[in-house]
Amino acid sequence: MVTETLAQLSTVFIYAAMGIYAAAFIAFALDLSRRGARATAVEAAAVPSAVARRTEVAQPARSTTATITAEGSGGANGRAGTSTLGRISAKISNRVEDDLLYGSESSTSIRWAFVLTIIGFALHLVATVLRGIAADRVPWANMWEFSMTGTLVIVGVFLAVNLKWDIKYLGTFVMGLVLVLQGIALLRYYVPVVPLQPALQSYWLVIHIIVAVLGTAFFALGFALSGLQLLQVRRERQVAESQPQQFKFLATLPTSTALENLAYRVNIVGFIAWTFTLIAGAIWAEKAWGRYWGWDTKEVWTFIIWVIYAGYIHARATRGWRGSRSAWLAIIGFAAVLFNFGIVNVFFKGLHAYSGL
Repeated sequence: MVTETLAQLSTVFIYAAMGIYAAAFIAFALDLSRRGARATAVEAAAVPSAVARRTEVAQPARSTTATITAEGSGGANGRAGTSTLGRISAKISNRVEDDLLYGSESSTSIRWAFVLTIIGFALHLVATVLRGIAADRVPWANMWEFSMTGTLVIVGVFLAVNLKWDIKYLGTFVMGLVLVLQGIALLRYYVPVVPLQPALQSYWLVIHIIVAVLGTAFFALGFALSGLQLLQVRRERQVAESQPQQFKFLATLPTSTALENLAYRVNIVGFIAWTFTLIAGAIWAEKAWGRYWGWDTKEVWTFIIWVIYAGYIHARATRGWRGSRSAWLAIIGFAAVLFNFGIVNVFFKGLHAYSGL
């Protein structure tokens, strides 16, 4: 009776956490919207009128001597025009940086979003602990519990990384991902508390799974950064070609190169954790089934994920795969992680069929 009550209370807390996360998602999205509006206003104020631009371009042309040939005059005017555009671009960048990043006016929505994320994380943590107490074991022995713990760690890693780097601008993407994953878990993966299967009654359950969850959380963060990097690459191309920009808020965020470098660092941490997961899983398999590797579906997909991220790190470090190519590799890697969790665990049979469904 106590076990059932605690399990029900855990579910209540996870629903409360989902509600708070939804509010945080809205607040993060509102912040991005306000960033876009403010960036547009700053850009409009920084760009001079067409008459002023023509005057500024014409002044250097009038200062050229009459001995310059027609071809030479064209080159001078081209250089003057380029210089003018460069000064305008620098002026916009400086205004955006001063007004949006270092200005005295702080975004209320981003502060509220971060506070709501912390509150949601606390409720989520209580829900996970209550599930563990109800089951009298670690709360990640089936798909429902793994989803609960995994999304908790994703939010925890997001909050922890903000202690070193200010990546609150990722809040919309992280909260959106957590809401989707946990929402699917609530609809499809929930199971009552059941005793632990004999094959899982090992201390390796704690070591192997928690490191896998940690690696997945860093991969999720790298996925969000890589997705944002692709959007920033597109915006920078549009700016260079003087084309209209779809997402003005990107002007207030780090450059695509900075996002790529941060994604690379985060994915390396995830790769280290995943490498340990692969090794720990092999050791556990030897103790449970008498062999280190048996080409089980779950084992194969865990190795495929490792190969994708190893290729990502190797290609970027030694082959010069920078920019969009490295971002797409990181996104493909996380797609393989999601496939391994949501498809392999549910629809493929094997020795790792512990979904509980």
